[in-house]
Amino acid sequence: MQVPNIKHILPYPKLGYRFLFKIQDKKKEYVARKLVGFSNNEMYQVVSDVKRYKQFLPFCTKSTILMSKPNQLHANLEIGFPPIVENYTSKVFLDEPNSVKAICTDGRLFNYLETTWKFSSGLQSNPRTCIIDFYIQFEFKSAIYSHVASMFFERLVQQMEKAFIDEVRKRYGNDSIPIHELSPVRN
Repeated sequence: MQVPNIKHILPYPKLGYRFLFKIQDKKKEYVARKLVGFSNNEMYQVVSDVKRYKQFLPFCTKSTILMSKPNQLHANLEIGFPPIVENYTSKVFLDEPNSVKAICTDGRLFNYLETTWKFSSGLQSNPRTCIIDFYIQFEFKSAIYSHVASMFFERLVQQMEKAFIDEVRKRYGNDSIPIHELSPVRN
């Protein structure tokens, strides 16, 4: 299926994701932008459903909500991809149906970890589309962890993105249009 005139969404539609790091750096960053065949709300409902991450997110072995109040959660996640298995707590800021932002507040693994999902209108002719801007930035405390992660960071982040899309399909049905990668925009 052809996507009608996506130029009104972004003047530079093309493949888009960037991995910005050097192997010796502890800091890692990933930026991606996609036009998807799901509504803002459908995407938001899956990304904000932190307590179910352990059911569909690769390498997430535990996801517990510690505190919940309007527009904010505190969640503990355990990630395990050998040789690394760690717990960390994040503050999750919710702006339904526009964004989900998580900031790591503790943990032995990261100096910092920030993940942001933004959902904006897609095609005017198809309300069941949206643009996803996905951004993750983190810095490991350990140079050893950083070195191990640098070997498979790209694949790990792409698997994570795919897991969210697959979960949206599972909950809401097939995409209304195929996914189109767009030029990323840095937060």
